[in-house]
Amino acid sequence: MIRRLAALGGVTVLLSLVITPGAAALSRVTGSGSSYVGPAMNDWQNGATSRGIPVNYSATNSPAGVNQYGDRTVDFGGTEAEVSSLIAAGGGGLSAQTRGYQYVPDVAGAVAVMYNVTDQGGKRVDYLHLTREVIGRIFSRDITRWSDPAITATNGGKPLPDQPITLVGRTGQSGTTALFYDFIAHAAPAAYNRFVSRNIGNGMGNLPAGVRPIQLPGQGPDAEWYRLLADSDQIAKSVGSGSIPFSIAYDEFAYAQLYKVPAAWVQNGAGQYTQPYAENIAAALKHAELRPDLSQKLDKVYSNTDPKSYPISAYSYVMMPCTSGRDTCRGGYGDPGKTDTMTAFLEHVACDGQINMARIGYSPLPPNLSQEIMNSNARLTGRPAKQLNAGNCGNPTFHGSLGAGAASPPDPLVTGGIINPDGKPKAGTSGPKTSAGPSTGPATGDKTATATANPDEESAGGGSKNWREAAPAAYDEGGFGGFGGWAALVLFVAIVAPLVMRGVVRKLR
Repeated sequence: MIRRLAALGGVTVLLSLVITPGAAALSRVTGSGSSYVGPAMNDWQNGATSRGIPVNYSATNSPAGVNQYGDRTVDFGGTEAEVSSLIAAGGGGLSAQTRGYQYVPDVAGAVAVMYNVTDQGGKRVDYLHLTREVIGRIFSRDITRWSDPAITATNGGKPLPDQPITLVGRTGQSGTTALFYDFIAHAAPAAYNRFVSRNIGNGMGNLPAGVRPIQLPGQGPDAEWYRLLADSDQIAKSVGSGSIPFSIAYDEFAYAQLYKVPAAWVQNGAGQYTQPYAENIAAALKHAELRPDLSQKLDKVYSNTDPKSYPISAYSYVMMPCTSGRDTCRGGYGDPGKTDTMTAFLEHVACDGQINMARIGYSPLPPNLSQEIMNSNARLTGRPAKQLNAGNCGNPTFHGSLGAGAASPPDPLVTGGIINPDGKPKAGTSGPKTSAGPSTGPATGDKTATATANPDEESAGGGSKNWREAAPAAYDEGGFGGFGGWAALVLFVAIVAPLVMRGVVRKLR
């Protein structure tokens, strides 16, 4: 009898070890904010749901997410705009300061320059090349027509139709607007300053020096040339469908991928033209500077001289509570179930949640920032941070890869013999001869080393002043695809456990 009970006890212990984490009483957590991270959040929510982690996120805009977090109507916020920037620009943020917060990088992304323009023969253009300065001048209303010589010069020397440029952007306050116009301020400062001066009092607010706008003008001399839409989905759908002719827009690259919208090739600090695929985002963010609170400074990203870099790249953030470790910490969640849910969700984001990022238009976090997610969990719970490594984290950067879809397609104008790599027309050419542009579908798996260098910050968990470079290696997500080993183990136990228990009961009888 004792042996039978011991056998039963052994099975019980085994089952409790496997099932208890998945069966813990987790409370649902809700979040809102950034649309920049919206497609990534959808992927993370799906993965979390399959693991029994109850999370719901609404993609609205960063200022709304920060303010709803501060007002305690949601449990976490998604943002690219810092609280200090929102306060200075009149976007709120004071309640978030009262509640307390920490910034947690969750994924690397980029703003794409989408467009809908036809050539002189009426064919849709999908090879548009633009310098950083020209983009800055276009979105500051300094360049106003598609036939402008500055656009012609980088597109094979053949002018586009003499049509006015319609600018498409976000209505109301937006973190993506703030992010993009920070780039515009650096790319074409003279044109940007004139643009801001013209529009003071026209919906942009009276911006202090160095504070980026979070809202575009709704009236005044430039307003008639803007089409302002409610969210990232609407922007991508409208530009992609051709419903706004001769238009140009800024939007997260994930939405360009989702709706198959052409994205411009943008000249970087090395004079090369790139699109915002994962390998180019990762290369650019080697020069991102992270402040002690992990908020980002992107000046060196915009001018990065790595030939692969895409200059309009940035990190996205979760804003969440913390009990200690930051000057901004004011305490955690009152409900322990929410603490458990949030920490489980963020561990998923840090590891398996990064597997699909390159495929859907982002770039996975470098290893030290995945570790920072674990450090943020420690700042919430007061417990020691879990240390991530290649053995316990599915993030492809721990395995020397950026994941499937990371590689950028070849430049169609260079490979077609129309322009030199610097964007200038080749001798004897008369402009683009084909409308065949880059594919917007997933590229093949990339096995390059992840971009992980940040010379100005401590490496989380390592103590080095450089981000750890992952050694080049093939990345294999394993035989379970995106399902995850833990979920597979739970499924195995769910199938096998009843059979084991029936055998034990028969023996006891």
